[in-house]
Amino acid sequence: MKKSHRPITKVKKSEPKIGSPDWVIWAAWADRITFEDIEEKTDLNESEVIKVMRRSLKPSSFRLWRKRVNSRSIKHRKKFEYSRKNIRRIIRESDYI
Repeated sequence: MKKSHRPITKVKKSEPKIGSPDWVIWAAWADRITFEDIEEKTDLNESEVIKVMRRSLKPSSFRLWRKRVNSRSIKHRKKFEYSRKNIRRIIRESDYI
């Protein structure tokens, strides 16, 4: 069999199967996956995701994750859309200056 010249991208940790607790943890750490997306795919709301994370992570890792989630507006779809509107408004206003 002839080898391809295309480079193979190896991922250290690939995406786990949807529905497994590992997927919930993976999605909760991901910046672009909102709590609403997690709820649509696994039927776990934000408080249930927090409980899963609290049980699964070490205390220091859980505190780090909570700090990260609270500081980002992207984990909630409504906050993310609001921040995007503000950015667009600021860009439009700066065009006229």
